[in-house]
Amino acid sequence: MTQTLRRTRGRPRAANGSETRERIIRAARQVFSELGYDAATFQAIAERADLTRPAINHYFANKRALYQEVLTATNAALITAGVAAAATQTTLVDRLSAFLNGALLAHREYDSAAAFLVTSMLESQRHPELSQDAYPPRDDVRTFVRAAVTEAVAEGHLDPSTDPDILVDMLLVLMFGVGFYAGFVGTDAEVTAVVGKLQKLLSNNLWKLQEPAAI
Repeated sequence: MTQTLRRTRGRPRAANGSETRERIIRAARQVFSELGYDAATFQAIAERADLTRPAINHYFANKRALYQEVLTATNAALITAGVAAAATQTTLVDRLSAFLNGALLAHREYDSAAAFLVTSMLESQRHPELSQDAYPPRDDVRTFVRAAVTEAVAEGHLDPSTDPDILVDMLLVLMFGVGFYAGFVGTDAEVTAVVGKLQKLLSNNLWKLQEPAAI
């Protein structure tokens, strides 16, 4: 007599713990980026991961712990990848360009990563449960940009009148703006085109300004 075994949701057959954990993190990143921290539930994440809610609880005791794990993993996937890509460059523009390209490559591999980073930044400012926690994506990007600007100043690559602090903040606005565009607005082709134009802008090769014609 042959029994028909029905596969139920839960831990996948032949899957190890690290694979299941990564599966949960991937699903949670999607749900958090779409619904926000408050509206996201373990049940919604379990359904997205095709697991049971107890399976989620087996790996993560509560939503805050899962959220912080998603934040750490996403920061490592995008921001750390961008910093690593820029490590061999020697000029400010080349470092910023390499960072953007490295983060863009990682964004293609990790779905919802850019969108999650954007929403997580908002949550870190407004949600009482998260506002007291460290926020590595912002801090790591600021550290990277400040180091690149500081070295550019020391090597005489910037105008002496440049205010480093203001320049760092301006570059952060640009970089996180690209993240918002990648996460919520543009297609992959559009994001690639925007990054390319931004690189030209940073290297002063985008605008061809001319003196007005004599009257």
